Formats: sequence, structure tokens, C-alpha cells
Amino acid sequence: MIQENELFNSDRAPEPVGLYPHARRVGNLLFLSGVGPRERGKKEIPGVTLDEAGNIISYDIEEQCHSVFRNIRYVLEDAGSSWDNIVDVTVFLTNMKADFPTYNRLYAEYFKDNKPCRTTIEINALPTPIAIELKVIATI
Repeated sequence: MIQENELFNSDRAPEPVGLYPHARRVGNLLFLSGVGPRERGKKEIPGVTLDEAGNIISYDIEEQCHSVFRNIRYVLEDAGSSWDNIVDVTVFLTNMKADFPTYNRLYAEYFKDNKPCRTTIEINALPTPIAIELKVIATI
């Protein structure tokens, strides 16, 4: 269990790609850093095919969504919170037109019992070759 205003890193979630924690607790709120579909200790990214230069050749947004949601669950549970405690979600998609329908369908399945506030934003790119990233706030 983490303490008030403490930084937290999960042993199950993918390693951060910069100087930031997986989460930070302030009072009874848990703020998660952006979480993508990468897997801890692996170079391959679920649902992503890269060329030799590291550019995206193709990707499967459904597989990436499942992986992102799993990683969010890891961070929440390892910090002493849970999926049901999520109160706010910001979603970053690199291709809103192509990916929103699939993402929105899966989101509705994962969040059918807990309906947090949500904002979805299209961006040009993410720091790693992925198509989706979530920023989450939960109670703890």
C-alpha cells in the first residue's frame, strides 16, 4: 500500500519510457501517468507490426485496447485501488476516424458497470509506436 502523496511503480505494468512514475497518490486520489499497450520486459508491442526502422507497418486497435486496459488494471490493483474506482479517463488516439468505433465498443464493454467521465482526443503521435494511450484518475 502506498502512502499519502507518494509515487508508485507497478512490477506488472510496462516500464516507463521517461522519468515519471506509473501513478501518484494525493489524498484519496490516484493519478496514473499515460498508459499504453506495451508489455513489461518485451520489445514487441501487442497489436503492432514495425518495419526494420521502427515505423508502424500495421496495427490492431482491438488488441492494443485490451492490452492498455490490462495495464491500467495492473497499476490500479498494485496501488491498492481497482477498476471500479476509476472516476476520469482521458484517451489519446492517433487515428480517431479509423479507431474510435472499435475503441468505443470495447470501452463500453470494460466500463459497463463503472461509468467514469471521459474525454477522447486525436493526436498526431505518441512517444512510442502505439495507437492508443489512456490517462486515468481513480479513488483509493
